[in-house]
Amino acid sequence: MKVLVTLVTGIVVVASLGWLGLRVPPRPLSEPSANADEPRTIAMPAGLPAPVERFYREVYGDQVPVIDNAIISGRGTMRVNGLTLPVRWRFVHDTGQDYRHLIEVTWFGARVLTIDETFLDGTARLELPFGVSEGPEVDQGANLALWAEAIWMPAVWVTDPQVRWEPVDDHTALLYVPGPDGEEVFVARFAPDTDLITLFESMRFKGEDAQERTLWLNEAVTWGDLDGRLLPIETTVTWHDDGAPWAWLTTEDVVYNADIAGDLRPVQEG
Repeated sequence: MKVLVTLVTGIVVVASLGWLGLRVPPRPLSEPSANADEPRTIAMPAGLPAPVERFYREVYGDQVPVIDNAIISGRGTMRVNGLTLPVRWRFVHDTGQDYRHLIEVTWFGARVLTIDETFLDGTARLELPFGVSEGPEVDQGANLALWAEAIWMPAVWVTDPQVRWEPVDDHTALLYVPGPDGEEVFVARFAPDTDLITLFESMRFKGEDAQERTLWLNEAVTWGDLDGRLLPIETTVTWHDDGAPWAWLTTEDVVYNADIAGDLRPVQEG
């Protein structure tokens, strides 16, 4: 009996430490080392759907910046197999072309594992500690992520000739973007009281083994001032059939038009 009590006590202690470690917020990532240039601007394009034009005037005024790339950093949580994990993250974008996601899962605030995901030249590769995910379905999902994550540099949706807007109603519009097999479409929903985008909806493959697409929801929960720019601060990502967000992200730093060559493409060994 004494051995059993000792064993149970040990399990409880280990489980408690594990739980406590996941409750400690991550330390922030180091600041990007890249030097950034102030984007040039162009006049607001004519002919945008009414809610889209109101959104851009709220965010930018009459002049829209031309953003070639971006480095977005922050912290948050991600839910995997029912377990909520603290993370710190950095997304590097060559806007409208490529991206790299670096996500670190932490325990007691320190990194314990890294997720490295790239979408380069139309091909996605997700490197996890337990394997690699890739294939046509992963490419399709990554392409949608490329355009959805432009929420942190929404000027791209009017300065990039690859995309176009179509009206739906006074608070909804459709955003068409290029995809592997033709155009993909997002439903963009705008808040009536602020004119800001609150929700992006699209149909995405969940992974390399998915047989059909699932409704994928990207929500801008809060907008706020970040270094003098109006940007989404709290965002969530949800698969509709899950019923709740699997990722909660808090944006802490955004850098535009920097030298991202060393951050975008992983260093090849050998």
